[in-house]
Amino acid sequence: MSQLIRARWPNGIAAAVSLLSLLASGCTGIGAIGGTPGGTTVTVAIVANPQMQDVETLTPEFERSHPGVRVHYVTLPENVARQKITESVATGSREFDVVMISNYETPMWARNGWLTDLQPLADRTPGYEPSDFIGPIRRALSYRGRLYSVPFYGESSFLMYRKDLFAAHHLTMPPHPTWRQVATFAHRLNDPRHGRAGICLRGAPGWGQVLAPLDTVINTFGGRWYDMRWNAQLTSPAVQRAVGFYVDLVRRDGEPAAATAGFTECATHFAQGNAAMWYDATSAAGLLEDPANSKVVGKVGYVAAPVEATASSGWLYSWSFGIPTATVHKDAAWRFIAWATSRGYIELVGHKLGWSRLPPGSRESTYTIPQYREISRPFGGPTLAGIRQADPEHPTVQPVPYTGVQFLDIPEFQDLGTRVSQQINAAIAGQQSVRAALDQSQQYAQTVGRSYRRPSHQEGPHGR
Repeated sequence: MSQLIRARWPNGIAAAVSLLSLLASGCTGIGAIGGTPGGTTVTVAIVANPQMQDVETLTPEFERSHPGVRVHYVTLPENVARQKITESVATGSREFDVVMISNYETPMWARNGWLTDLQPLADRTPGYEPSDFIGPIRRALSYRGRLYSVPFYGESSFLMYRKDLFAAHHLTMPPHPTWRQVATFAHRLNDPRHGRAGICLRGAPGWGQVLAPLDTVINTFGGRWYDMRWNAQLTSPAVQRAVGFYVDLVRRDGEPAAATAGFTECATHFAQGNAAMWYDATSAAGLLEDPANSKVVGKVGYVAAPVEATASSGWLYSWSFGIPTATVHKDAAWRFIAWATSRGYIELVGHKLGWSRLPPGSRESTYTIPQYREISRPFGGPTLAGIRQADPEHPTVQPVPYTGVQFLDIPEFQDLGTRVSQQINAAIAGQQSVRAALDQSQQYAQTVGRSYRRPSHQEGPHGR
């Protein structure tokens, strides 16, 4: 394994480049800030998810109300976007004025001095109301109590299931199911002859793909990546049980070609009526309740993330906008961000595109909008409960030296998680055993863990 995986993310550009060589293997209520930029083009790096496609569709509204600013999007698939944005920001490139990042990157990059402190901009923007951001999401995007990115949408995870299929088979979904119950349901409802899987689960490689749901399963089965002394634990009995359970479930009762399925593929599969259950992000609910894209509108029930040994297991995540410190267009960049993350933008989505398509999980006020409150009646409560119950500080049964539910808040996790996900993906594809996948993953994790056992790293990676 390359020694580069042990590199830190220091403030120095040269060290950041070393790390990145490894990665390559106008709405109401928002006032103006500062002077009017003349003919400024704001370049925004964005992830190719449905909610982000909506903001691109509505951007002419922003440009009409901000005639001095034009927006240019660089839209990338999720795994590509993570690598490209990391490389650009870490090297101080001025390629992007606004970057779409998450609560994984934000505190670390703020600590490194790579991101602009957005707190003063948010506080002095009329009508912006940063206090309206949902508390756990706001805290997850802060460093030393100050916002360094602001949420476009936020999410936890929950289980989605077909109420009509459960009724037809005389099955009852409990509000807080266990994974063992879910596996039983999946086996009962799996019907490949009629093109219906018992459950959809991500299997595609990527720390933001298969590892997102799988890490929550590892946590609730009592597993962990490291003990408190940074000894790798990926071959522990608890982790082996969790990963074996996940791989067996998706191979036996999951969607076809599960090894290539990520969020987008599972969303399409479930929305077309081809799966009885789907465990994934709470943000998926809006897609499933959109008649333009879903055949299961009104047929879906939403319950808490399944558990085994923990009281809850949902993740905490936010796609958010940040401004790299290197950009020379901070004023125009903030104008765009303030518009795209405002209460006014959220209402604009409802009026222009449909109330089921509102960016969820970012603002408390979203859930007071009458039209959205009606549409989100089945999933709004479980969404907010999942976000509020997520516990990144104590994600599993035993104590851990890191923070995060579906990721570890260490810079090496981008590469480590990707490598481990590739091993899991190979097990899902039937190319190797779970034991072989975890043996190799353990070696990767041990290499990273050794760097944290050095005296200079005894205080750990935190600093949120």
